[in-house]
Amino acid sequence: MKAWITEIIHNPTRIAIPIMTHPGIEMTGRTVQEAVTDGKVHAEAIIALNKRFPSAASTVIMDLTVEAEAFGCVINFSRDEVPTVGQRLVNSYSEVQQLPVPLLSAGRVSQFLLANRLTVDAITDKPVLAGCIGPYSLAGRLFDMTEIMMAIYFEPETVNLLLEKCTRFITEYCHALKDAGVNGVVMAEPAAGLLSDDECRQYSSIYVKQIVDAVQDDSFSVILHNCGNQGQCTQAMLHVGAHGYHFGNAMNMVEALEACPKDVLVMGNIDPVGAFKMSTPEQMKQSVTSLLEQTSGYGNYVLSSGCDVPPHVPLENIAAFYEALADYNR
Repeated sequence: MKAWITEIIHNPTRIAIPIMTHPGIEMTGRTVQEAVTDGKVHAEAIIALNKRFPSAASTVIMDLTVEAEAFGCVINFSRDEVPTVGQRLVNSYSEVQQLPVPLLSAGRVSQFLLANRLTVDAITDKPVLAGCIGPYSLAGRLFDMTEIMMAIYFEPETVNLLLEKCTRFITEYCHALKDAGVNGVVMAEPAAGLLSDDECRQYSSIYVKQIVDAVQDDSFSVILHNCGNQGQCTQAMLHVGAHGYHFGNAMNMVEALEACPKDVLVMGNIDPVGAFKMSTPEQMKQSVTSLLEQTSGYGNYVLSSGCDVPPHVPLENIAAFYEALADYNR
């Protein structure tokens, strides 16, 4: 992966790695609920999408309920929408103390590991990037996001204990993903974008760095995704030492590229709803072309969506995304 990243940075041809699986689910005639509960269906969607659109790396669904379910959260499933966490799991320091760190056999974790293994077996000509949630975003789902935002001021010991347990589980999950043969993981930490730089460093980056230090090496990359960041916590993100950073559409990509080291990938940030789902193909081409022109001076830039592309995106818009990239490269 380190060699692959270096090659990208020194190659003037731009590549694209949108975080996108839902169109593949629709191509195979399956539902979101089937894909997020059955690893075989999930893998088939990734493989189908890979055959149709030339992403430089394949990614899995950004389902931010898998780890919360493993801890014991009730999950609300919908036929054609991403799952959601039903209610908070823990309310106090004593409850966090008693909360066990789950085994990798809990919930749907095994199905996501299966999806990654099957994808790696089928797609051998490019990297396969798994997905996981970040520790602060997971803690927010277990403790409730509003409650944890207050607790970092009034109950920091509770938050830190919960973050330690979340970090232990995510580290084990990432080790298992690595053992499954994937080349890296996109870690989604959107809730950290609600924090200041100092808070992000204290309640997210310190813990993300523990995971990065445990699993990242020359053959396995961590790409930290924070679609909530508008620039106020970029320095905290960089503290983790990841091989790549993925930004949402609220971020100015040129400012992100200016802030980031030149030897890491900086990815983003075409609006997954406003552009991919709601625009016309012509508008999509304009958005992509404009972003590529703005970022033309940065060899480490990778064109991507700002977040996971949602269900029911017109295939014409995805085609326009890649056509604009091809036109730019010509």
